[in-house]
Amino acid sequence: MLNTNYHKQFLGLLFLAWFVSGCSTVPMENSDPFEKINRGIFAFNKTIDKAILKPISKGYKAVAPESVNISITNFFSNIGDVNVIANDLLQLKLKQAASDSGRFLLNSTFGLLGFIDLASKFDIPKHNEDFGQTLGYWGVNSGPYIMLPFLGPSTGRDAVGLGVDVFLDPRFYYTGKPMGMTSTNASWTSELVNKIDMRADLLAAEKALEKAAMDEYAYLRNAYLARRNYLVYDGNPPKVKDEFEDDLFDDEDDDEVEE
Repeated sequence: MLNTNYHKQFLGLLFLAWFVSGCSTVPMENSDPFEKINRGIFAFNKTIDKAILKPISKGYKAVAPESVNISITNFFSNIGDVNVIANDLLQLKLKQAASDSGRFLLNSTFGLLGFIDLASKFDIPKHNEDFGQTLGYWGVNSGPYIMLPFLGPSTGRDAVGLGVDVFLDPRFYYTGKPMGMTSTNASWTSELVNKIDMRADLLAAEKALEKAAMDEYAYLRNAYLARRNYLVYDGNPPKVKDEFEDDLFDDEDDDEVEE
């Protein structure tokens, strides 16, 4: 079962990472020791996306009314809030956990299982937490950048987080009643619908990315790493020293000493 919230998918999610990272192009080659292998997997993912997921998403976009599209997006976002709440608690963010719990309860009841996002209309914010972020919050290093088959960009830390997030997903505990489906079938079927919905929402972003990036792999890798760093530090990541600036200031200090 794939994780719906995080962190953590096909090429469509890569486009999202590019947009929400503020088009960051921070050079992070040193975080990518497996670049040759990662590029091969990236090309494989693009091929699968082009052959299967993109055409299906286009068809979905063409036949599904916008109201249905929005409702499905809201539904899976609401499911993802269960994972968010769990990681709120693991990070001891109690105030945020209370807010996210209120959001989930409101949308799950009066919002008809989350198909209507009433919480946003009441200005209850949507947060983004997963176990990869939780590990980062407690000081675990991100590890090397990894491109996962079918799942897309990750890191050593986020890959571990993905495995844990599976057990925090309520679909994992689906009993099969009343629809008669096993928990595995229900999880995979719902996740497939989720991915198609997400990919359809990101069709426009694909064109922008192709125009903006000469090297899609490097551009999206840097965007993903910047985005994850941003999330781990709740929007206030430590400033990375610029080697050019360091050399410049070192030269100025030397000049002052000579004077």
